[in-house]
Amino acid sequence: MEKNSTTPKDIFIAEEEKTLSWTEVQSAFEKTFGSEVYSSWLRNITLIKEYNDYLVLGVPTRFFRDWIVSRYLDKILEQLKIFKLSINRIEFKILEETKSLNGDTFKIDDFKKVTEIKDSILNYNRLNPNLNFDNFIEGSSNKIALSSSKKICKQISRYNPLYIYGGVGLGKTHLLNAIGLELQSENNVMFISAERFMYHFIKSIKKNDMVNFKDFFRKSSVFIIDDIQFIRGKEGLQEEFFHTFNSLIEKSSQIIISGDRPPMKLDRVQERIKSRLSGGLVVDIDTPDLDLKTKIIRKKLDDIQNQFKENCNISEDVINFIANESKTNIRELLGILNRVITFTKIHKKTLNTSDCKNILKDVFNQAKVVTVDKIQNIVSGFFNISLNDMLSQRRSRPLARPRQVAMFLAKKMTTRSLPEIGRRFANRDHTTVIHAVKTITRLCEKDDEMKRNIGQIKNLLLEK
Repeated sequence: MEKNSTTPKDIFIAEEEKTLSWTEVQSAFEKTFGSEVYSSWLRNITLIKEYNDYLVLGVPTRFFRDWIVSRYLDKILEQLKIFKLSINRIEFKILEETKSLNGDTFKIDDFKKVTEIKDSILNYNRLNPNLNFDNFIEGSSNKIALSSSKKICKQISRYNPLYIYGGVGLGKTHLLNAIGLELQSENNVMFISAERFMYHFIKSIKKNDMVNFKDFFRKSSVFIIDDIQFIRGKEGLQEEFFHTFNSLIEKSSQIIISGDRPPMKLDRVQERIKSRLSGGLVVDIDTPDLDLKTKIIRKKLDDIQNQFKENCNISEDVINFIANESKTNIRELLGILNRVITFTKIHKKTLNTSDCKNILKDVFNQAKVVTVDKIQNIVSGFFNISLNDMLSQRRSRPLARPRQVAMFLAKKMTTRSLPEIGRRFANRDHTTVIHAVKTITRLCEKDDEMKRNIGQIKNLLLEK
């Protein structure tokens, strides 16, 4: 765009990446969340400002903002990252508050006074005040992890490092965040994801600013890093993480780490790193049992009641049904509950279990069994290859085709984003996943054998 043709709105658009098409984003929202949720809540979201890593979105009322933030924020951010990977934060602006005292709406020029938040390390060291120990629901599946986390808050370096592992959506990030909140008043707390750590590592190299990078992370008295599996296969990043880890340990800083598997099962990670991660306390968070799921549902309903002063009219039978039928993780359990709540609000009726079966039949058919891990195991077994070979960097046809099939099924049968699927396949780029999906789709149209294979694998995945 020529400088002379720049409009006031354009000054807020970062130039490093392609700007968002909000129409395309809204279409993706409707497909992902369903027409009911979209028409009730997400259709009312407007794009006000766009930065390279930061969006300001408009919503009609404070109620809309609170409802969307409490129920859909994580998934909205996940969808946005598909269109623009650099986006890591969303801020909501209440449009009804953009009116002046005389009732006139502010013009876009009024936003020129807003200071753009620059892309810096500090922007990613954010603790969510809502993810604390008070609202973490204890159960048999997370009892040890919760107890260990609280003990660290009472005695720094009691377990060093503390390594918490478990599947997606089980509460690892919640616990790490809660530890950070508890310790931040008296300690220099650094909380960052492994992905953001890599981002700043690369950025510092490009800017020839590694000294400041090292100093920034190594001065922490409490260093919390989420999703450590992201460093797999990244030798330069692993080298820097290794030295950062050693430096922090030497000065008795507390290190807390989360991952999707035990340290010694992190493939394509240096042995010396795995050894150090295993040198403290390693605890896991398992899939929630029925009692914990029921507690979580009731706590969520109580929160809605207290926050919005309204009864969701969810019966005990429905609570028990949702808890029994949900077989995956807490995040998806809450998504299912949100779907039921939204239905009750839209149709103004109290649901019975029969209604829930109808509303959630598609969700439960997939949520029972289909995960990326399961897809990888089933596909590798179906084609008689090892999982390690399928996830390797080898590109021979006997390995590449099953890998593409697994990526295709992960995209079609899970809610994982393209970048996340790529990361689960030994940190491959999301464009590799796109290519795999297109290739298998084309083969299914032309090759009857491939079509049959896909059908057979789907049946295996949907079996209990």
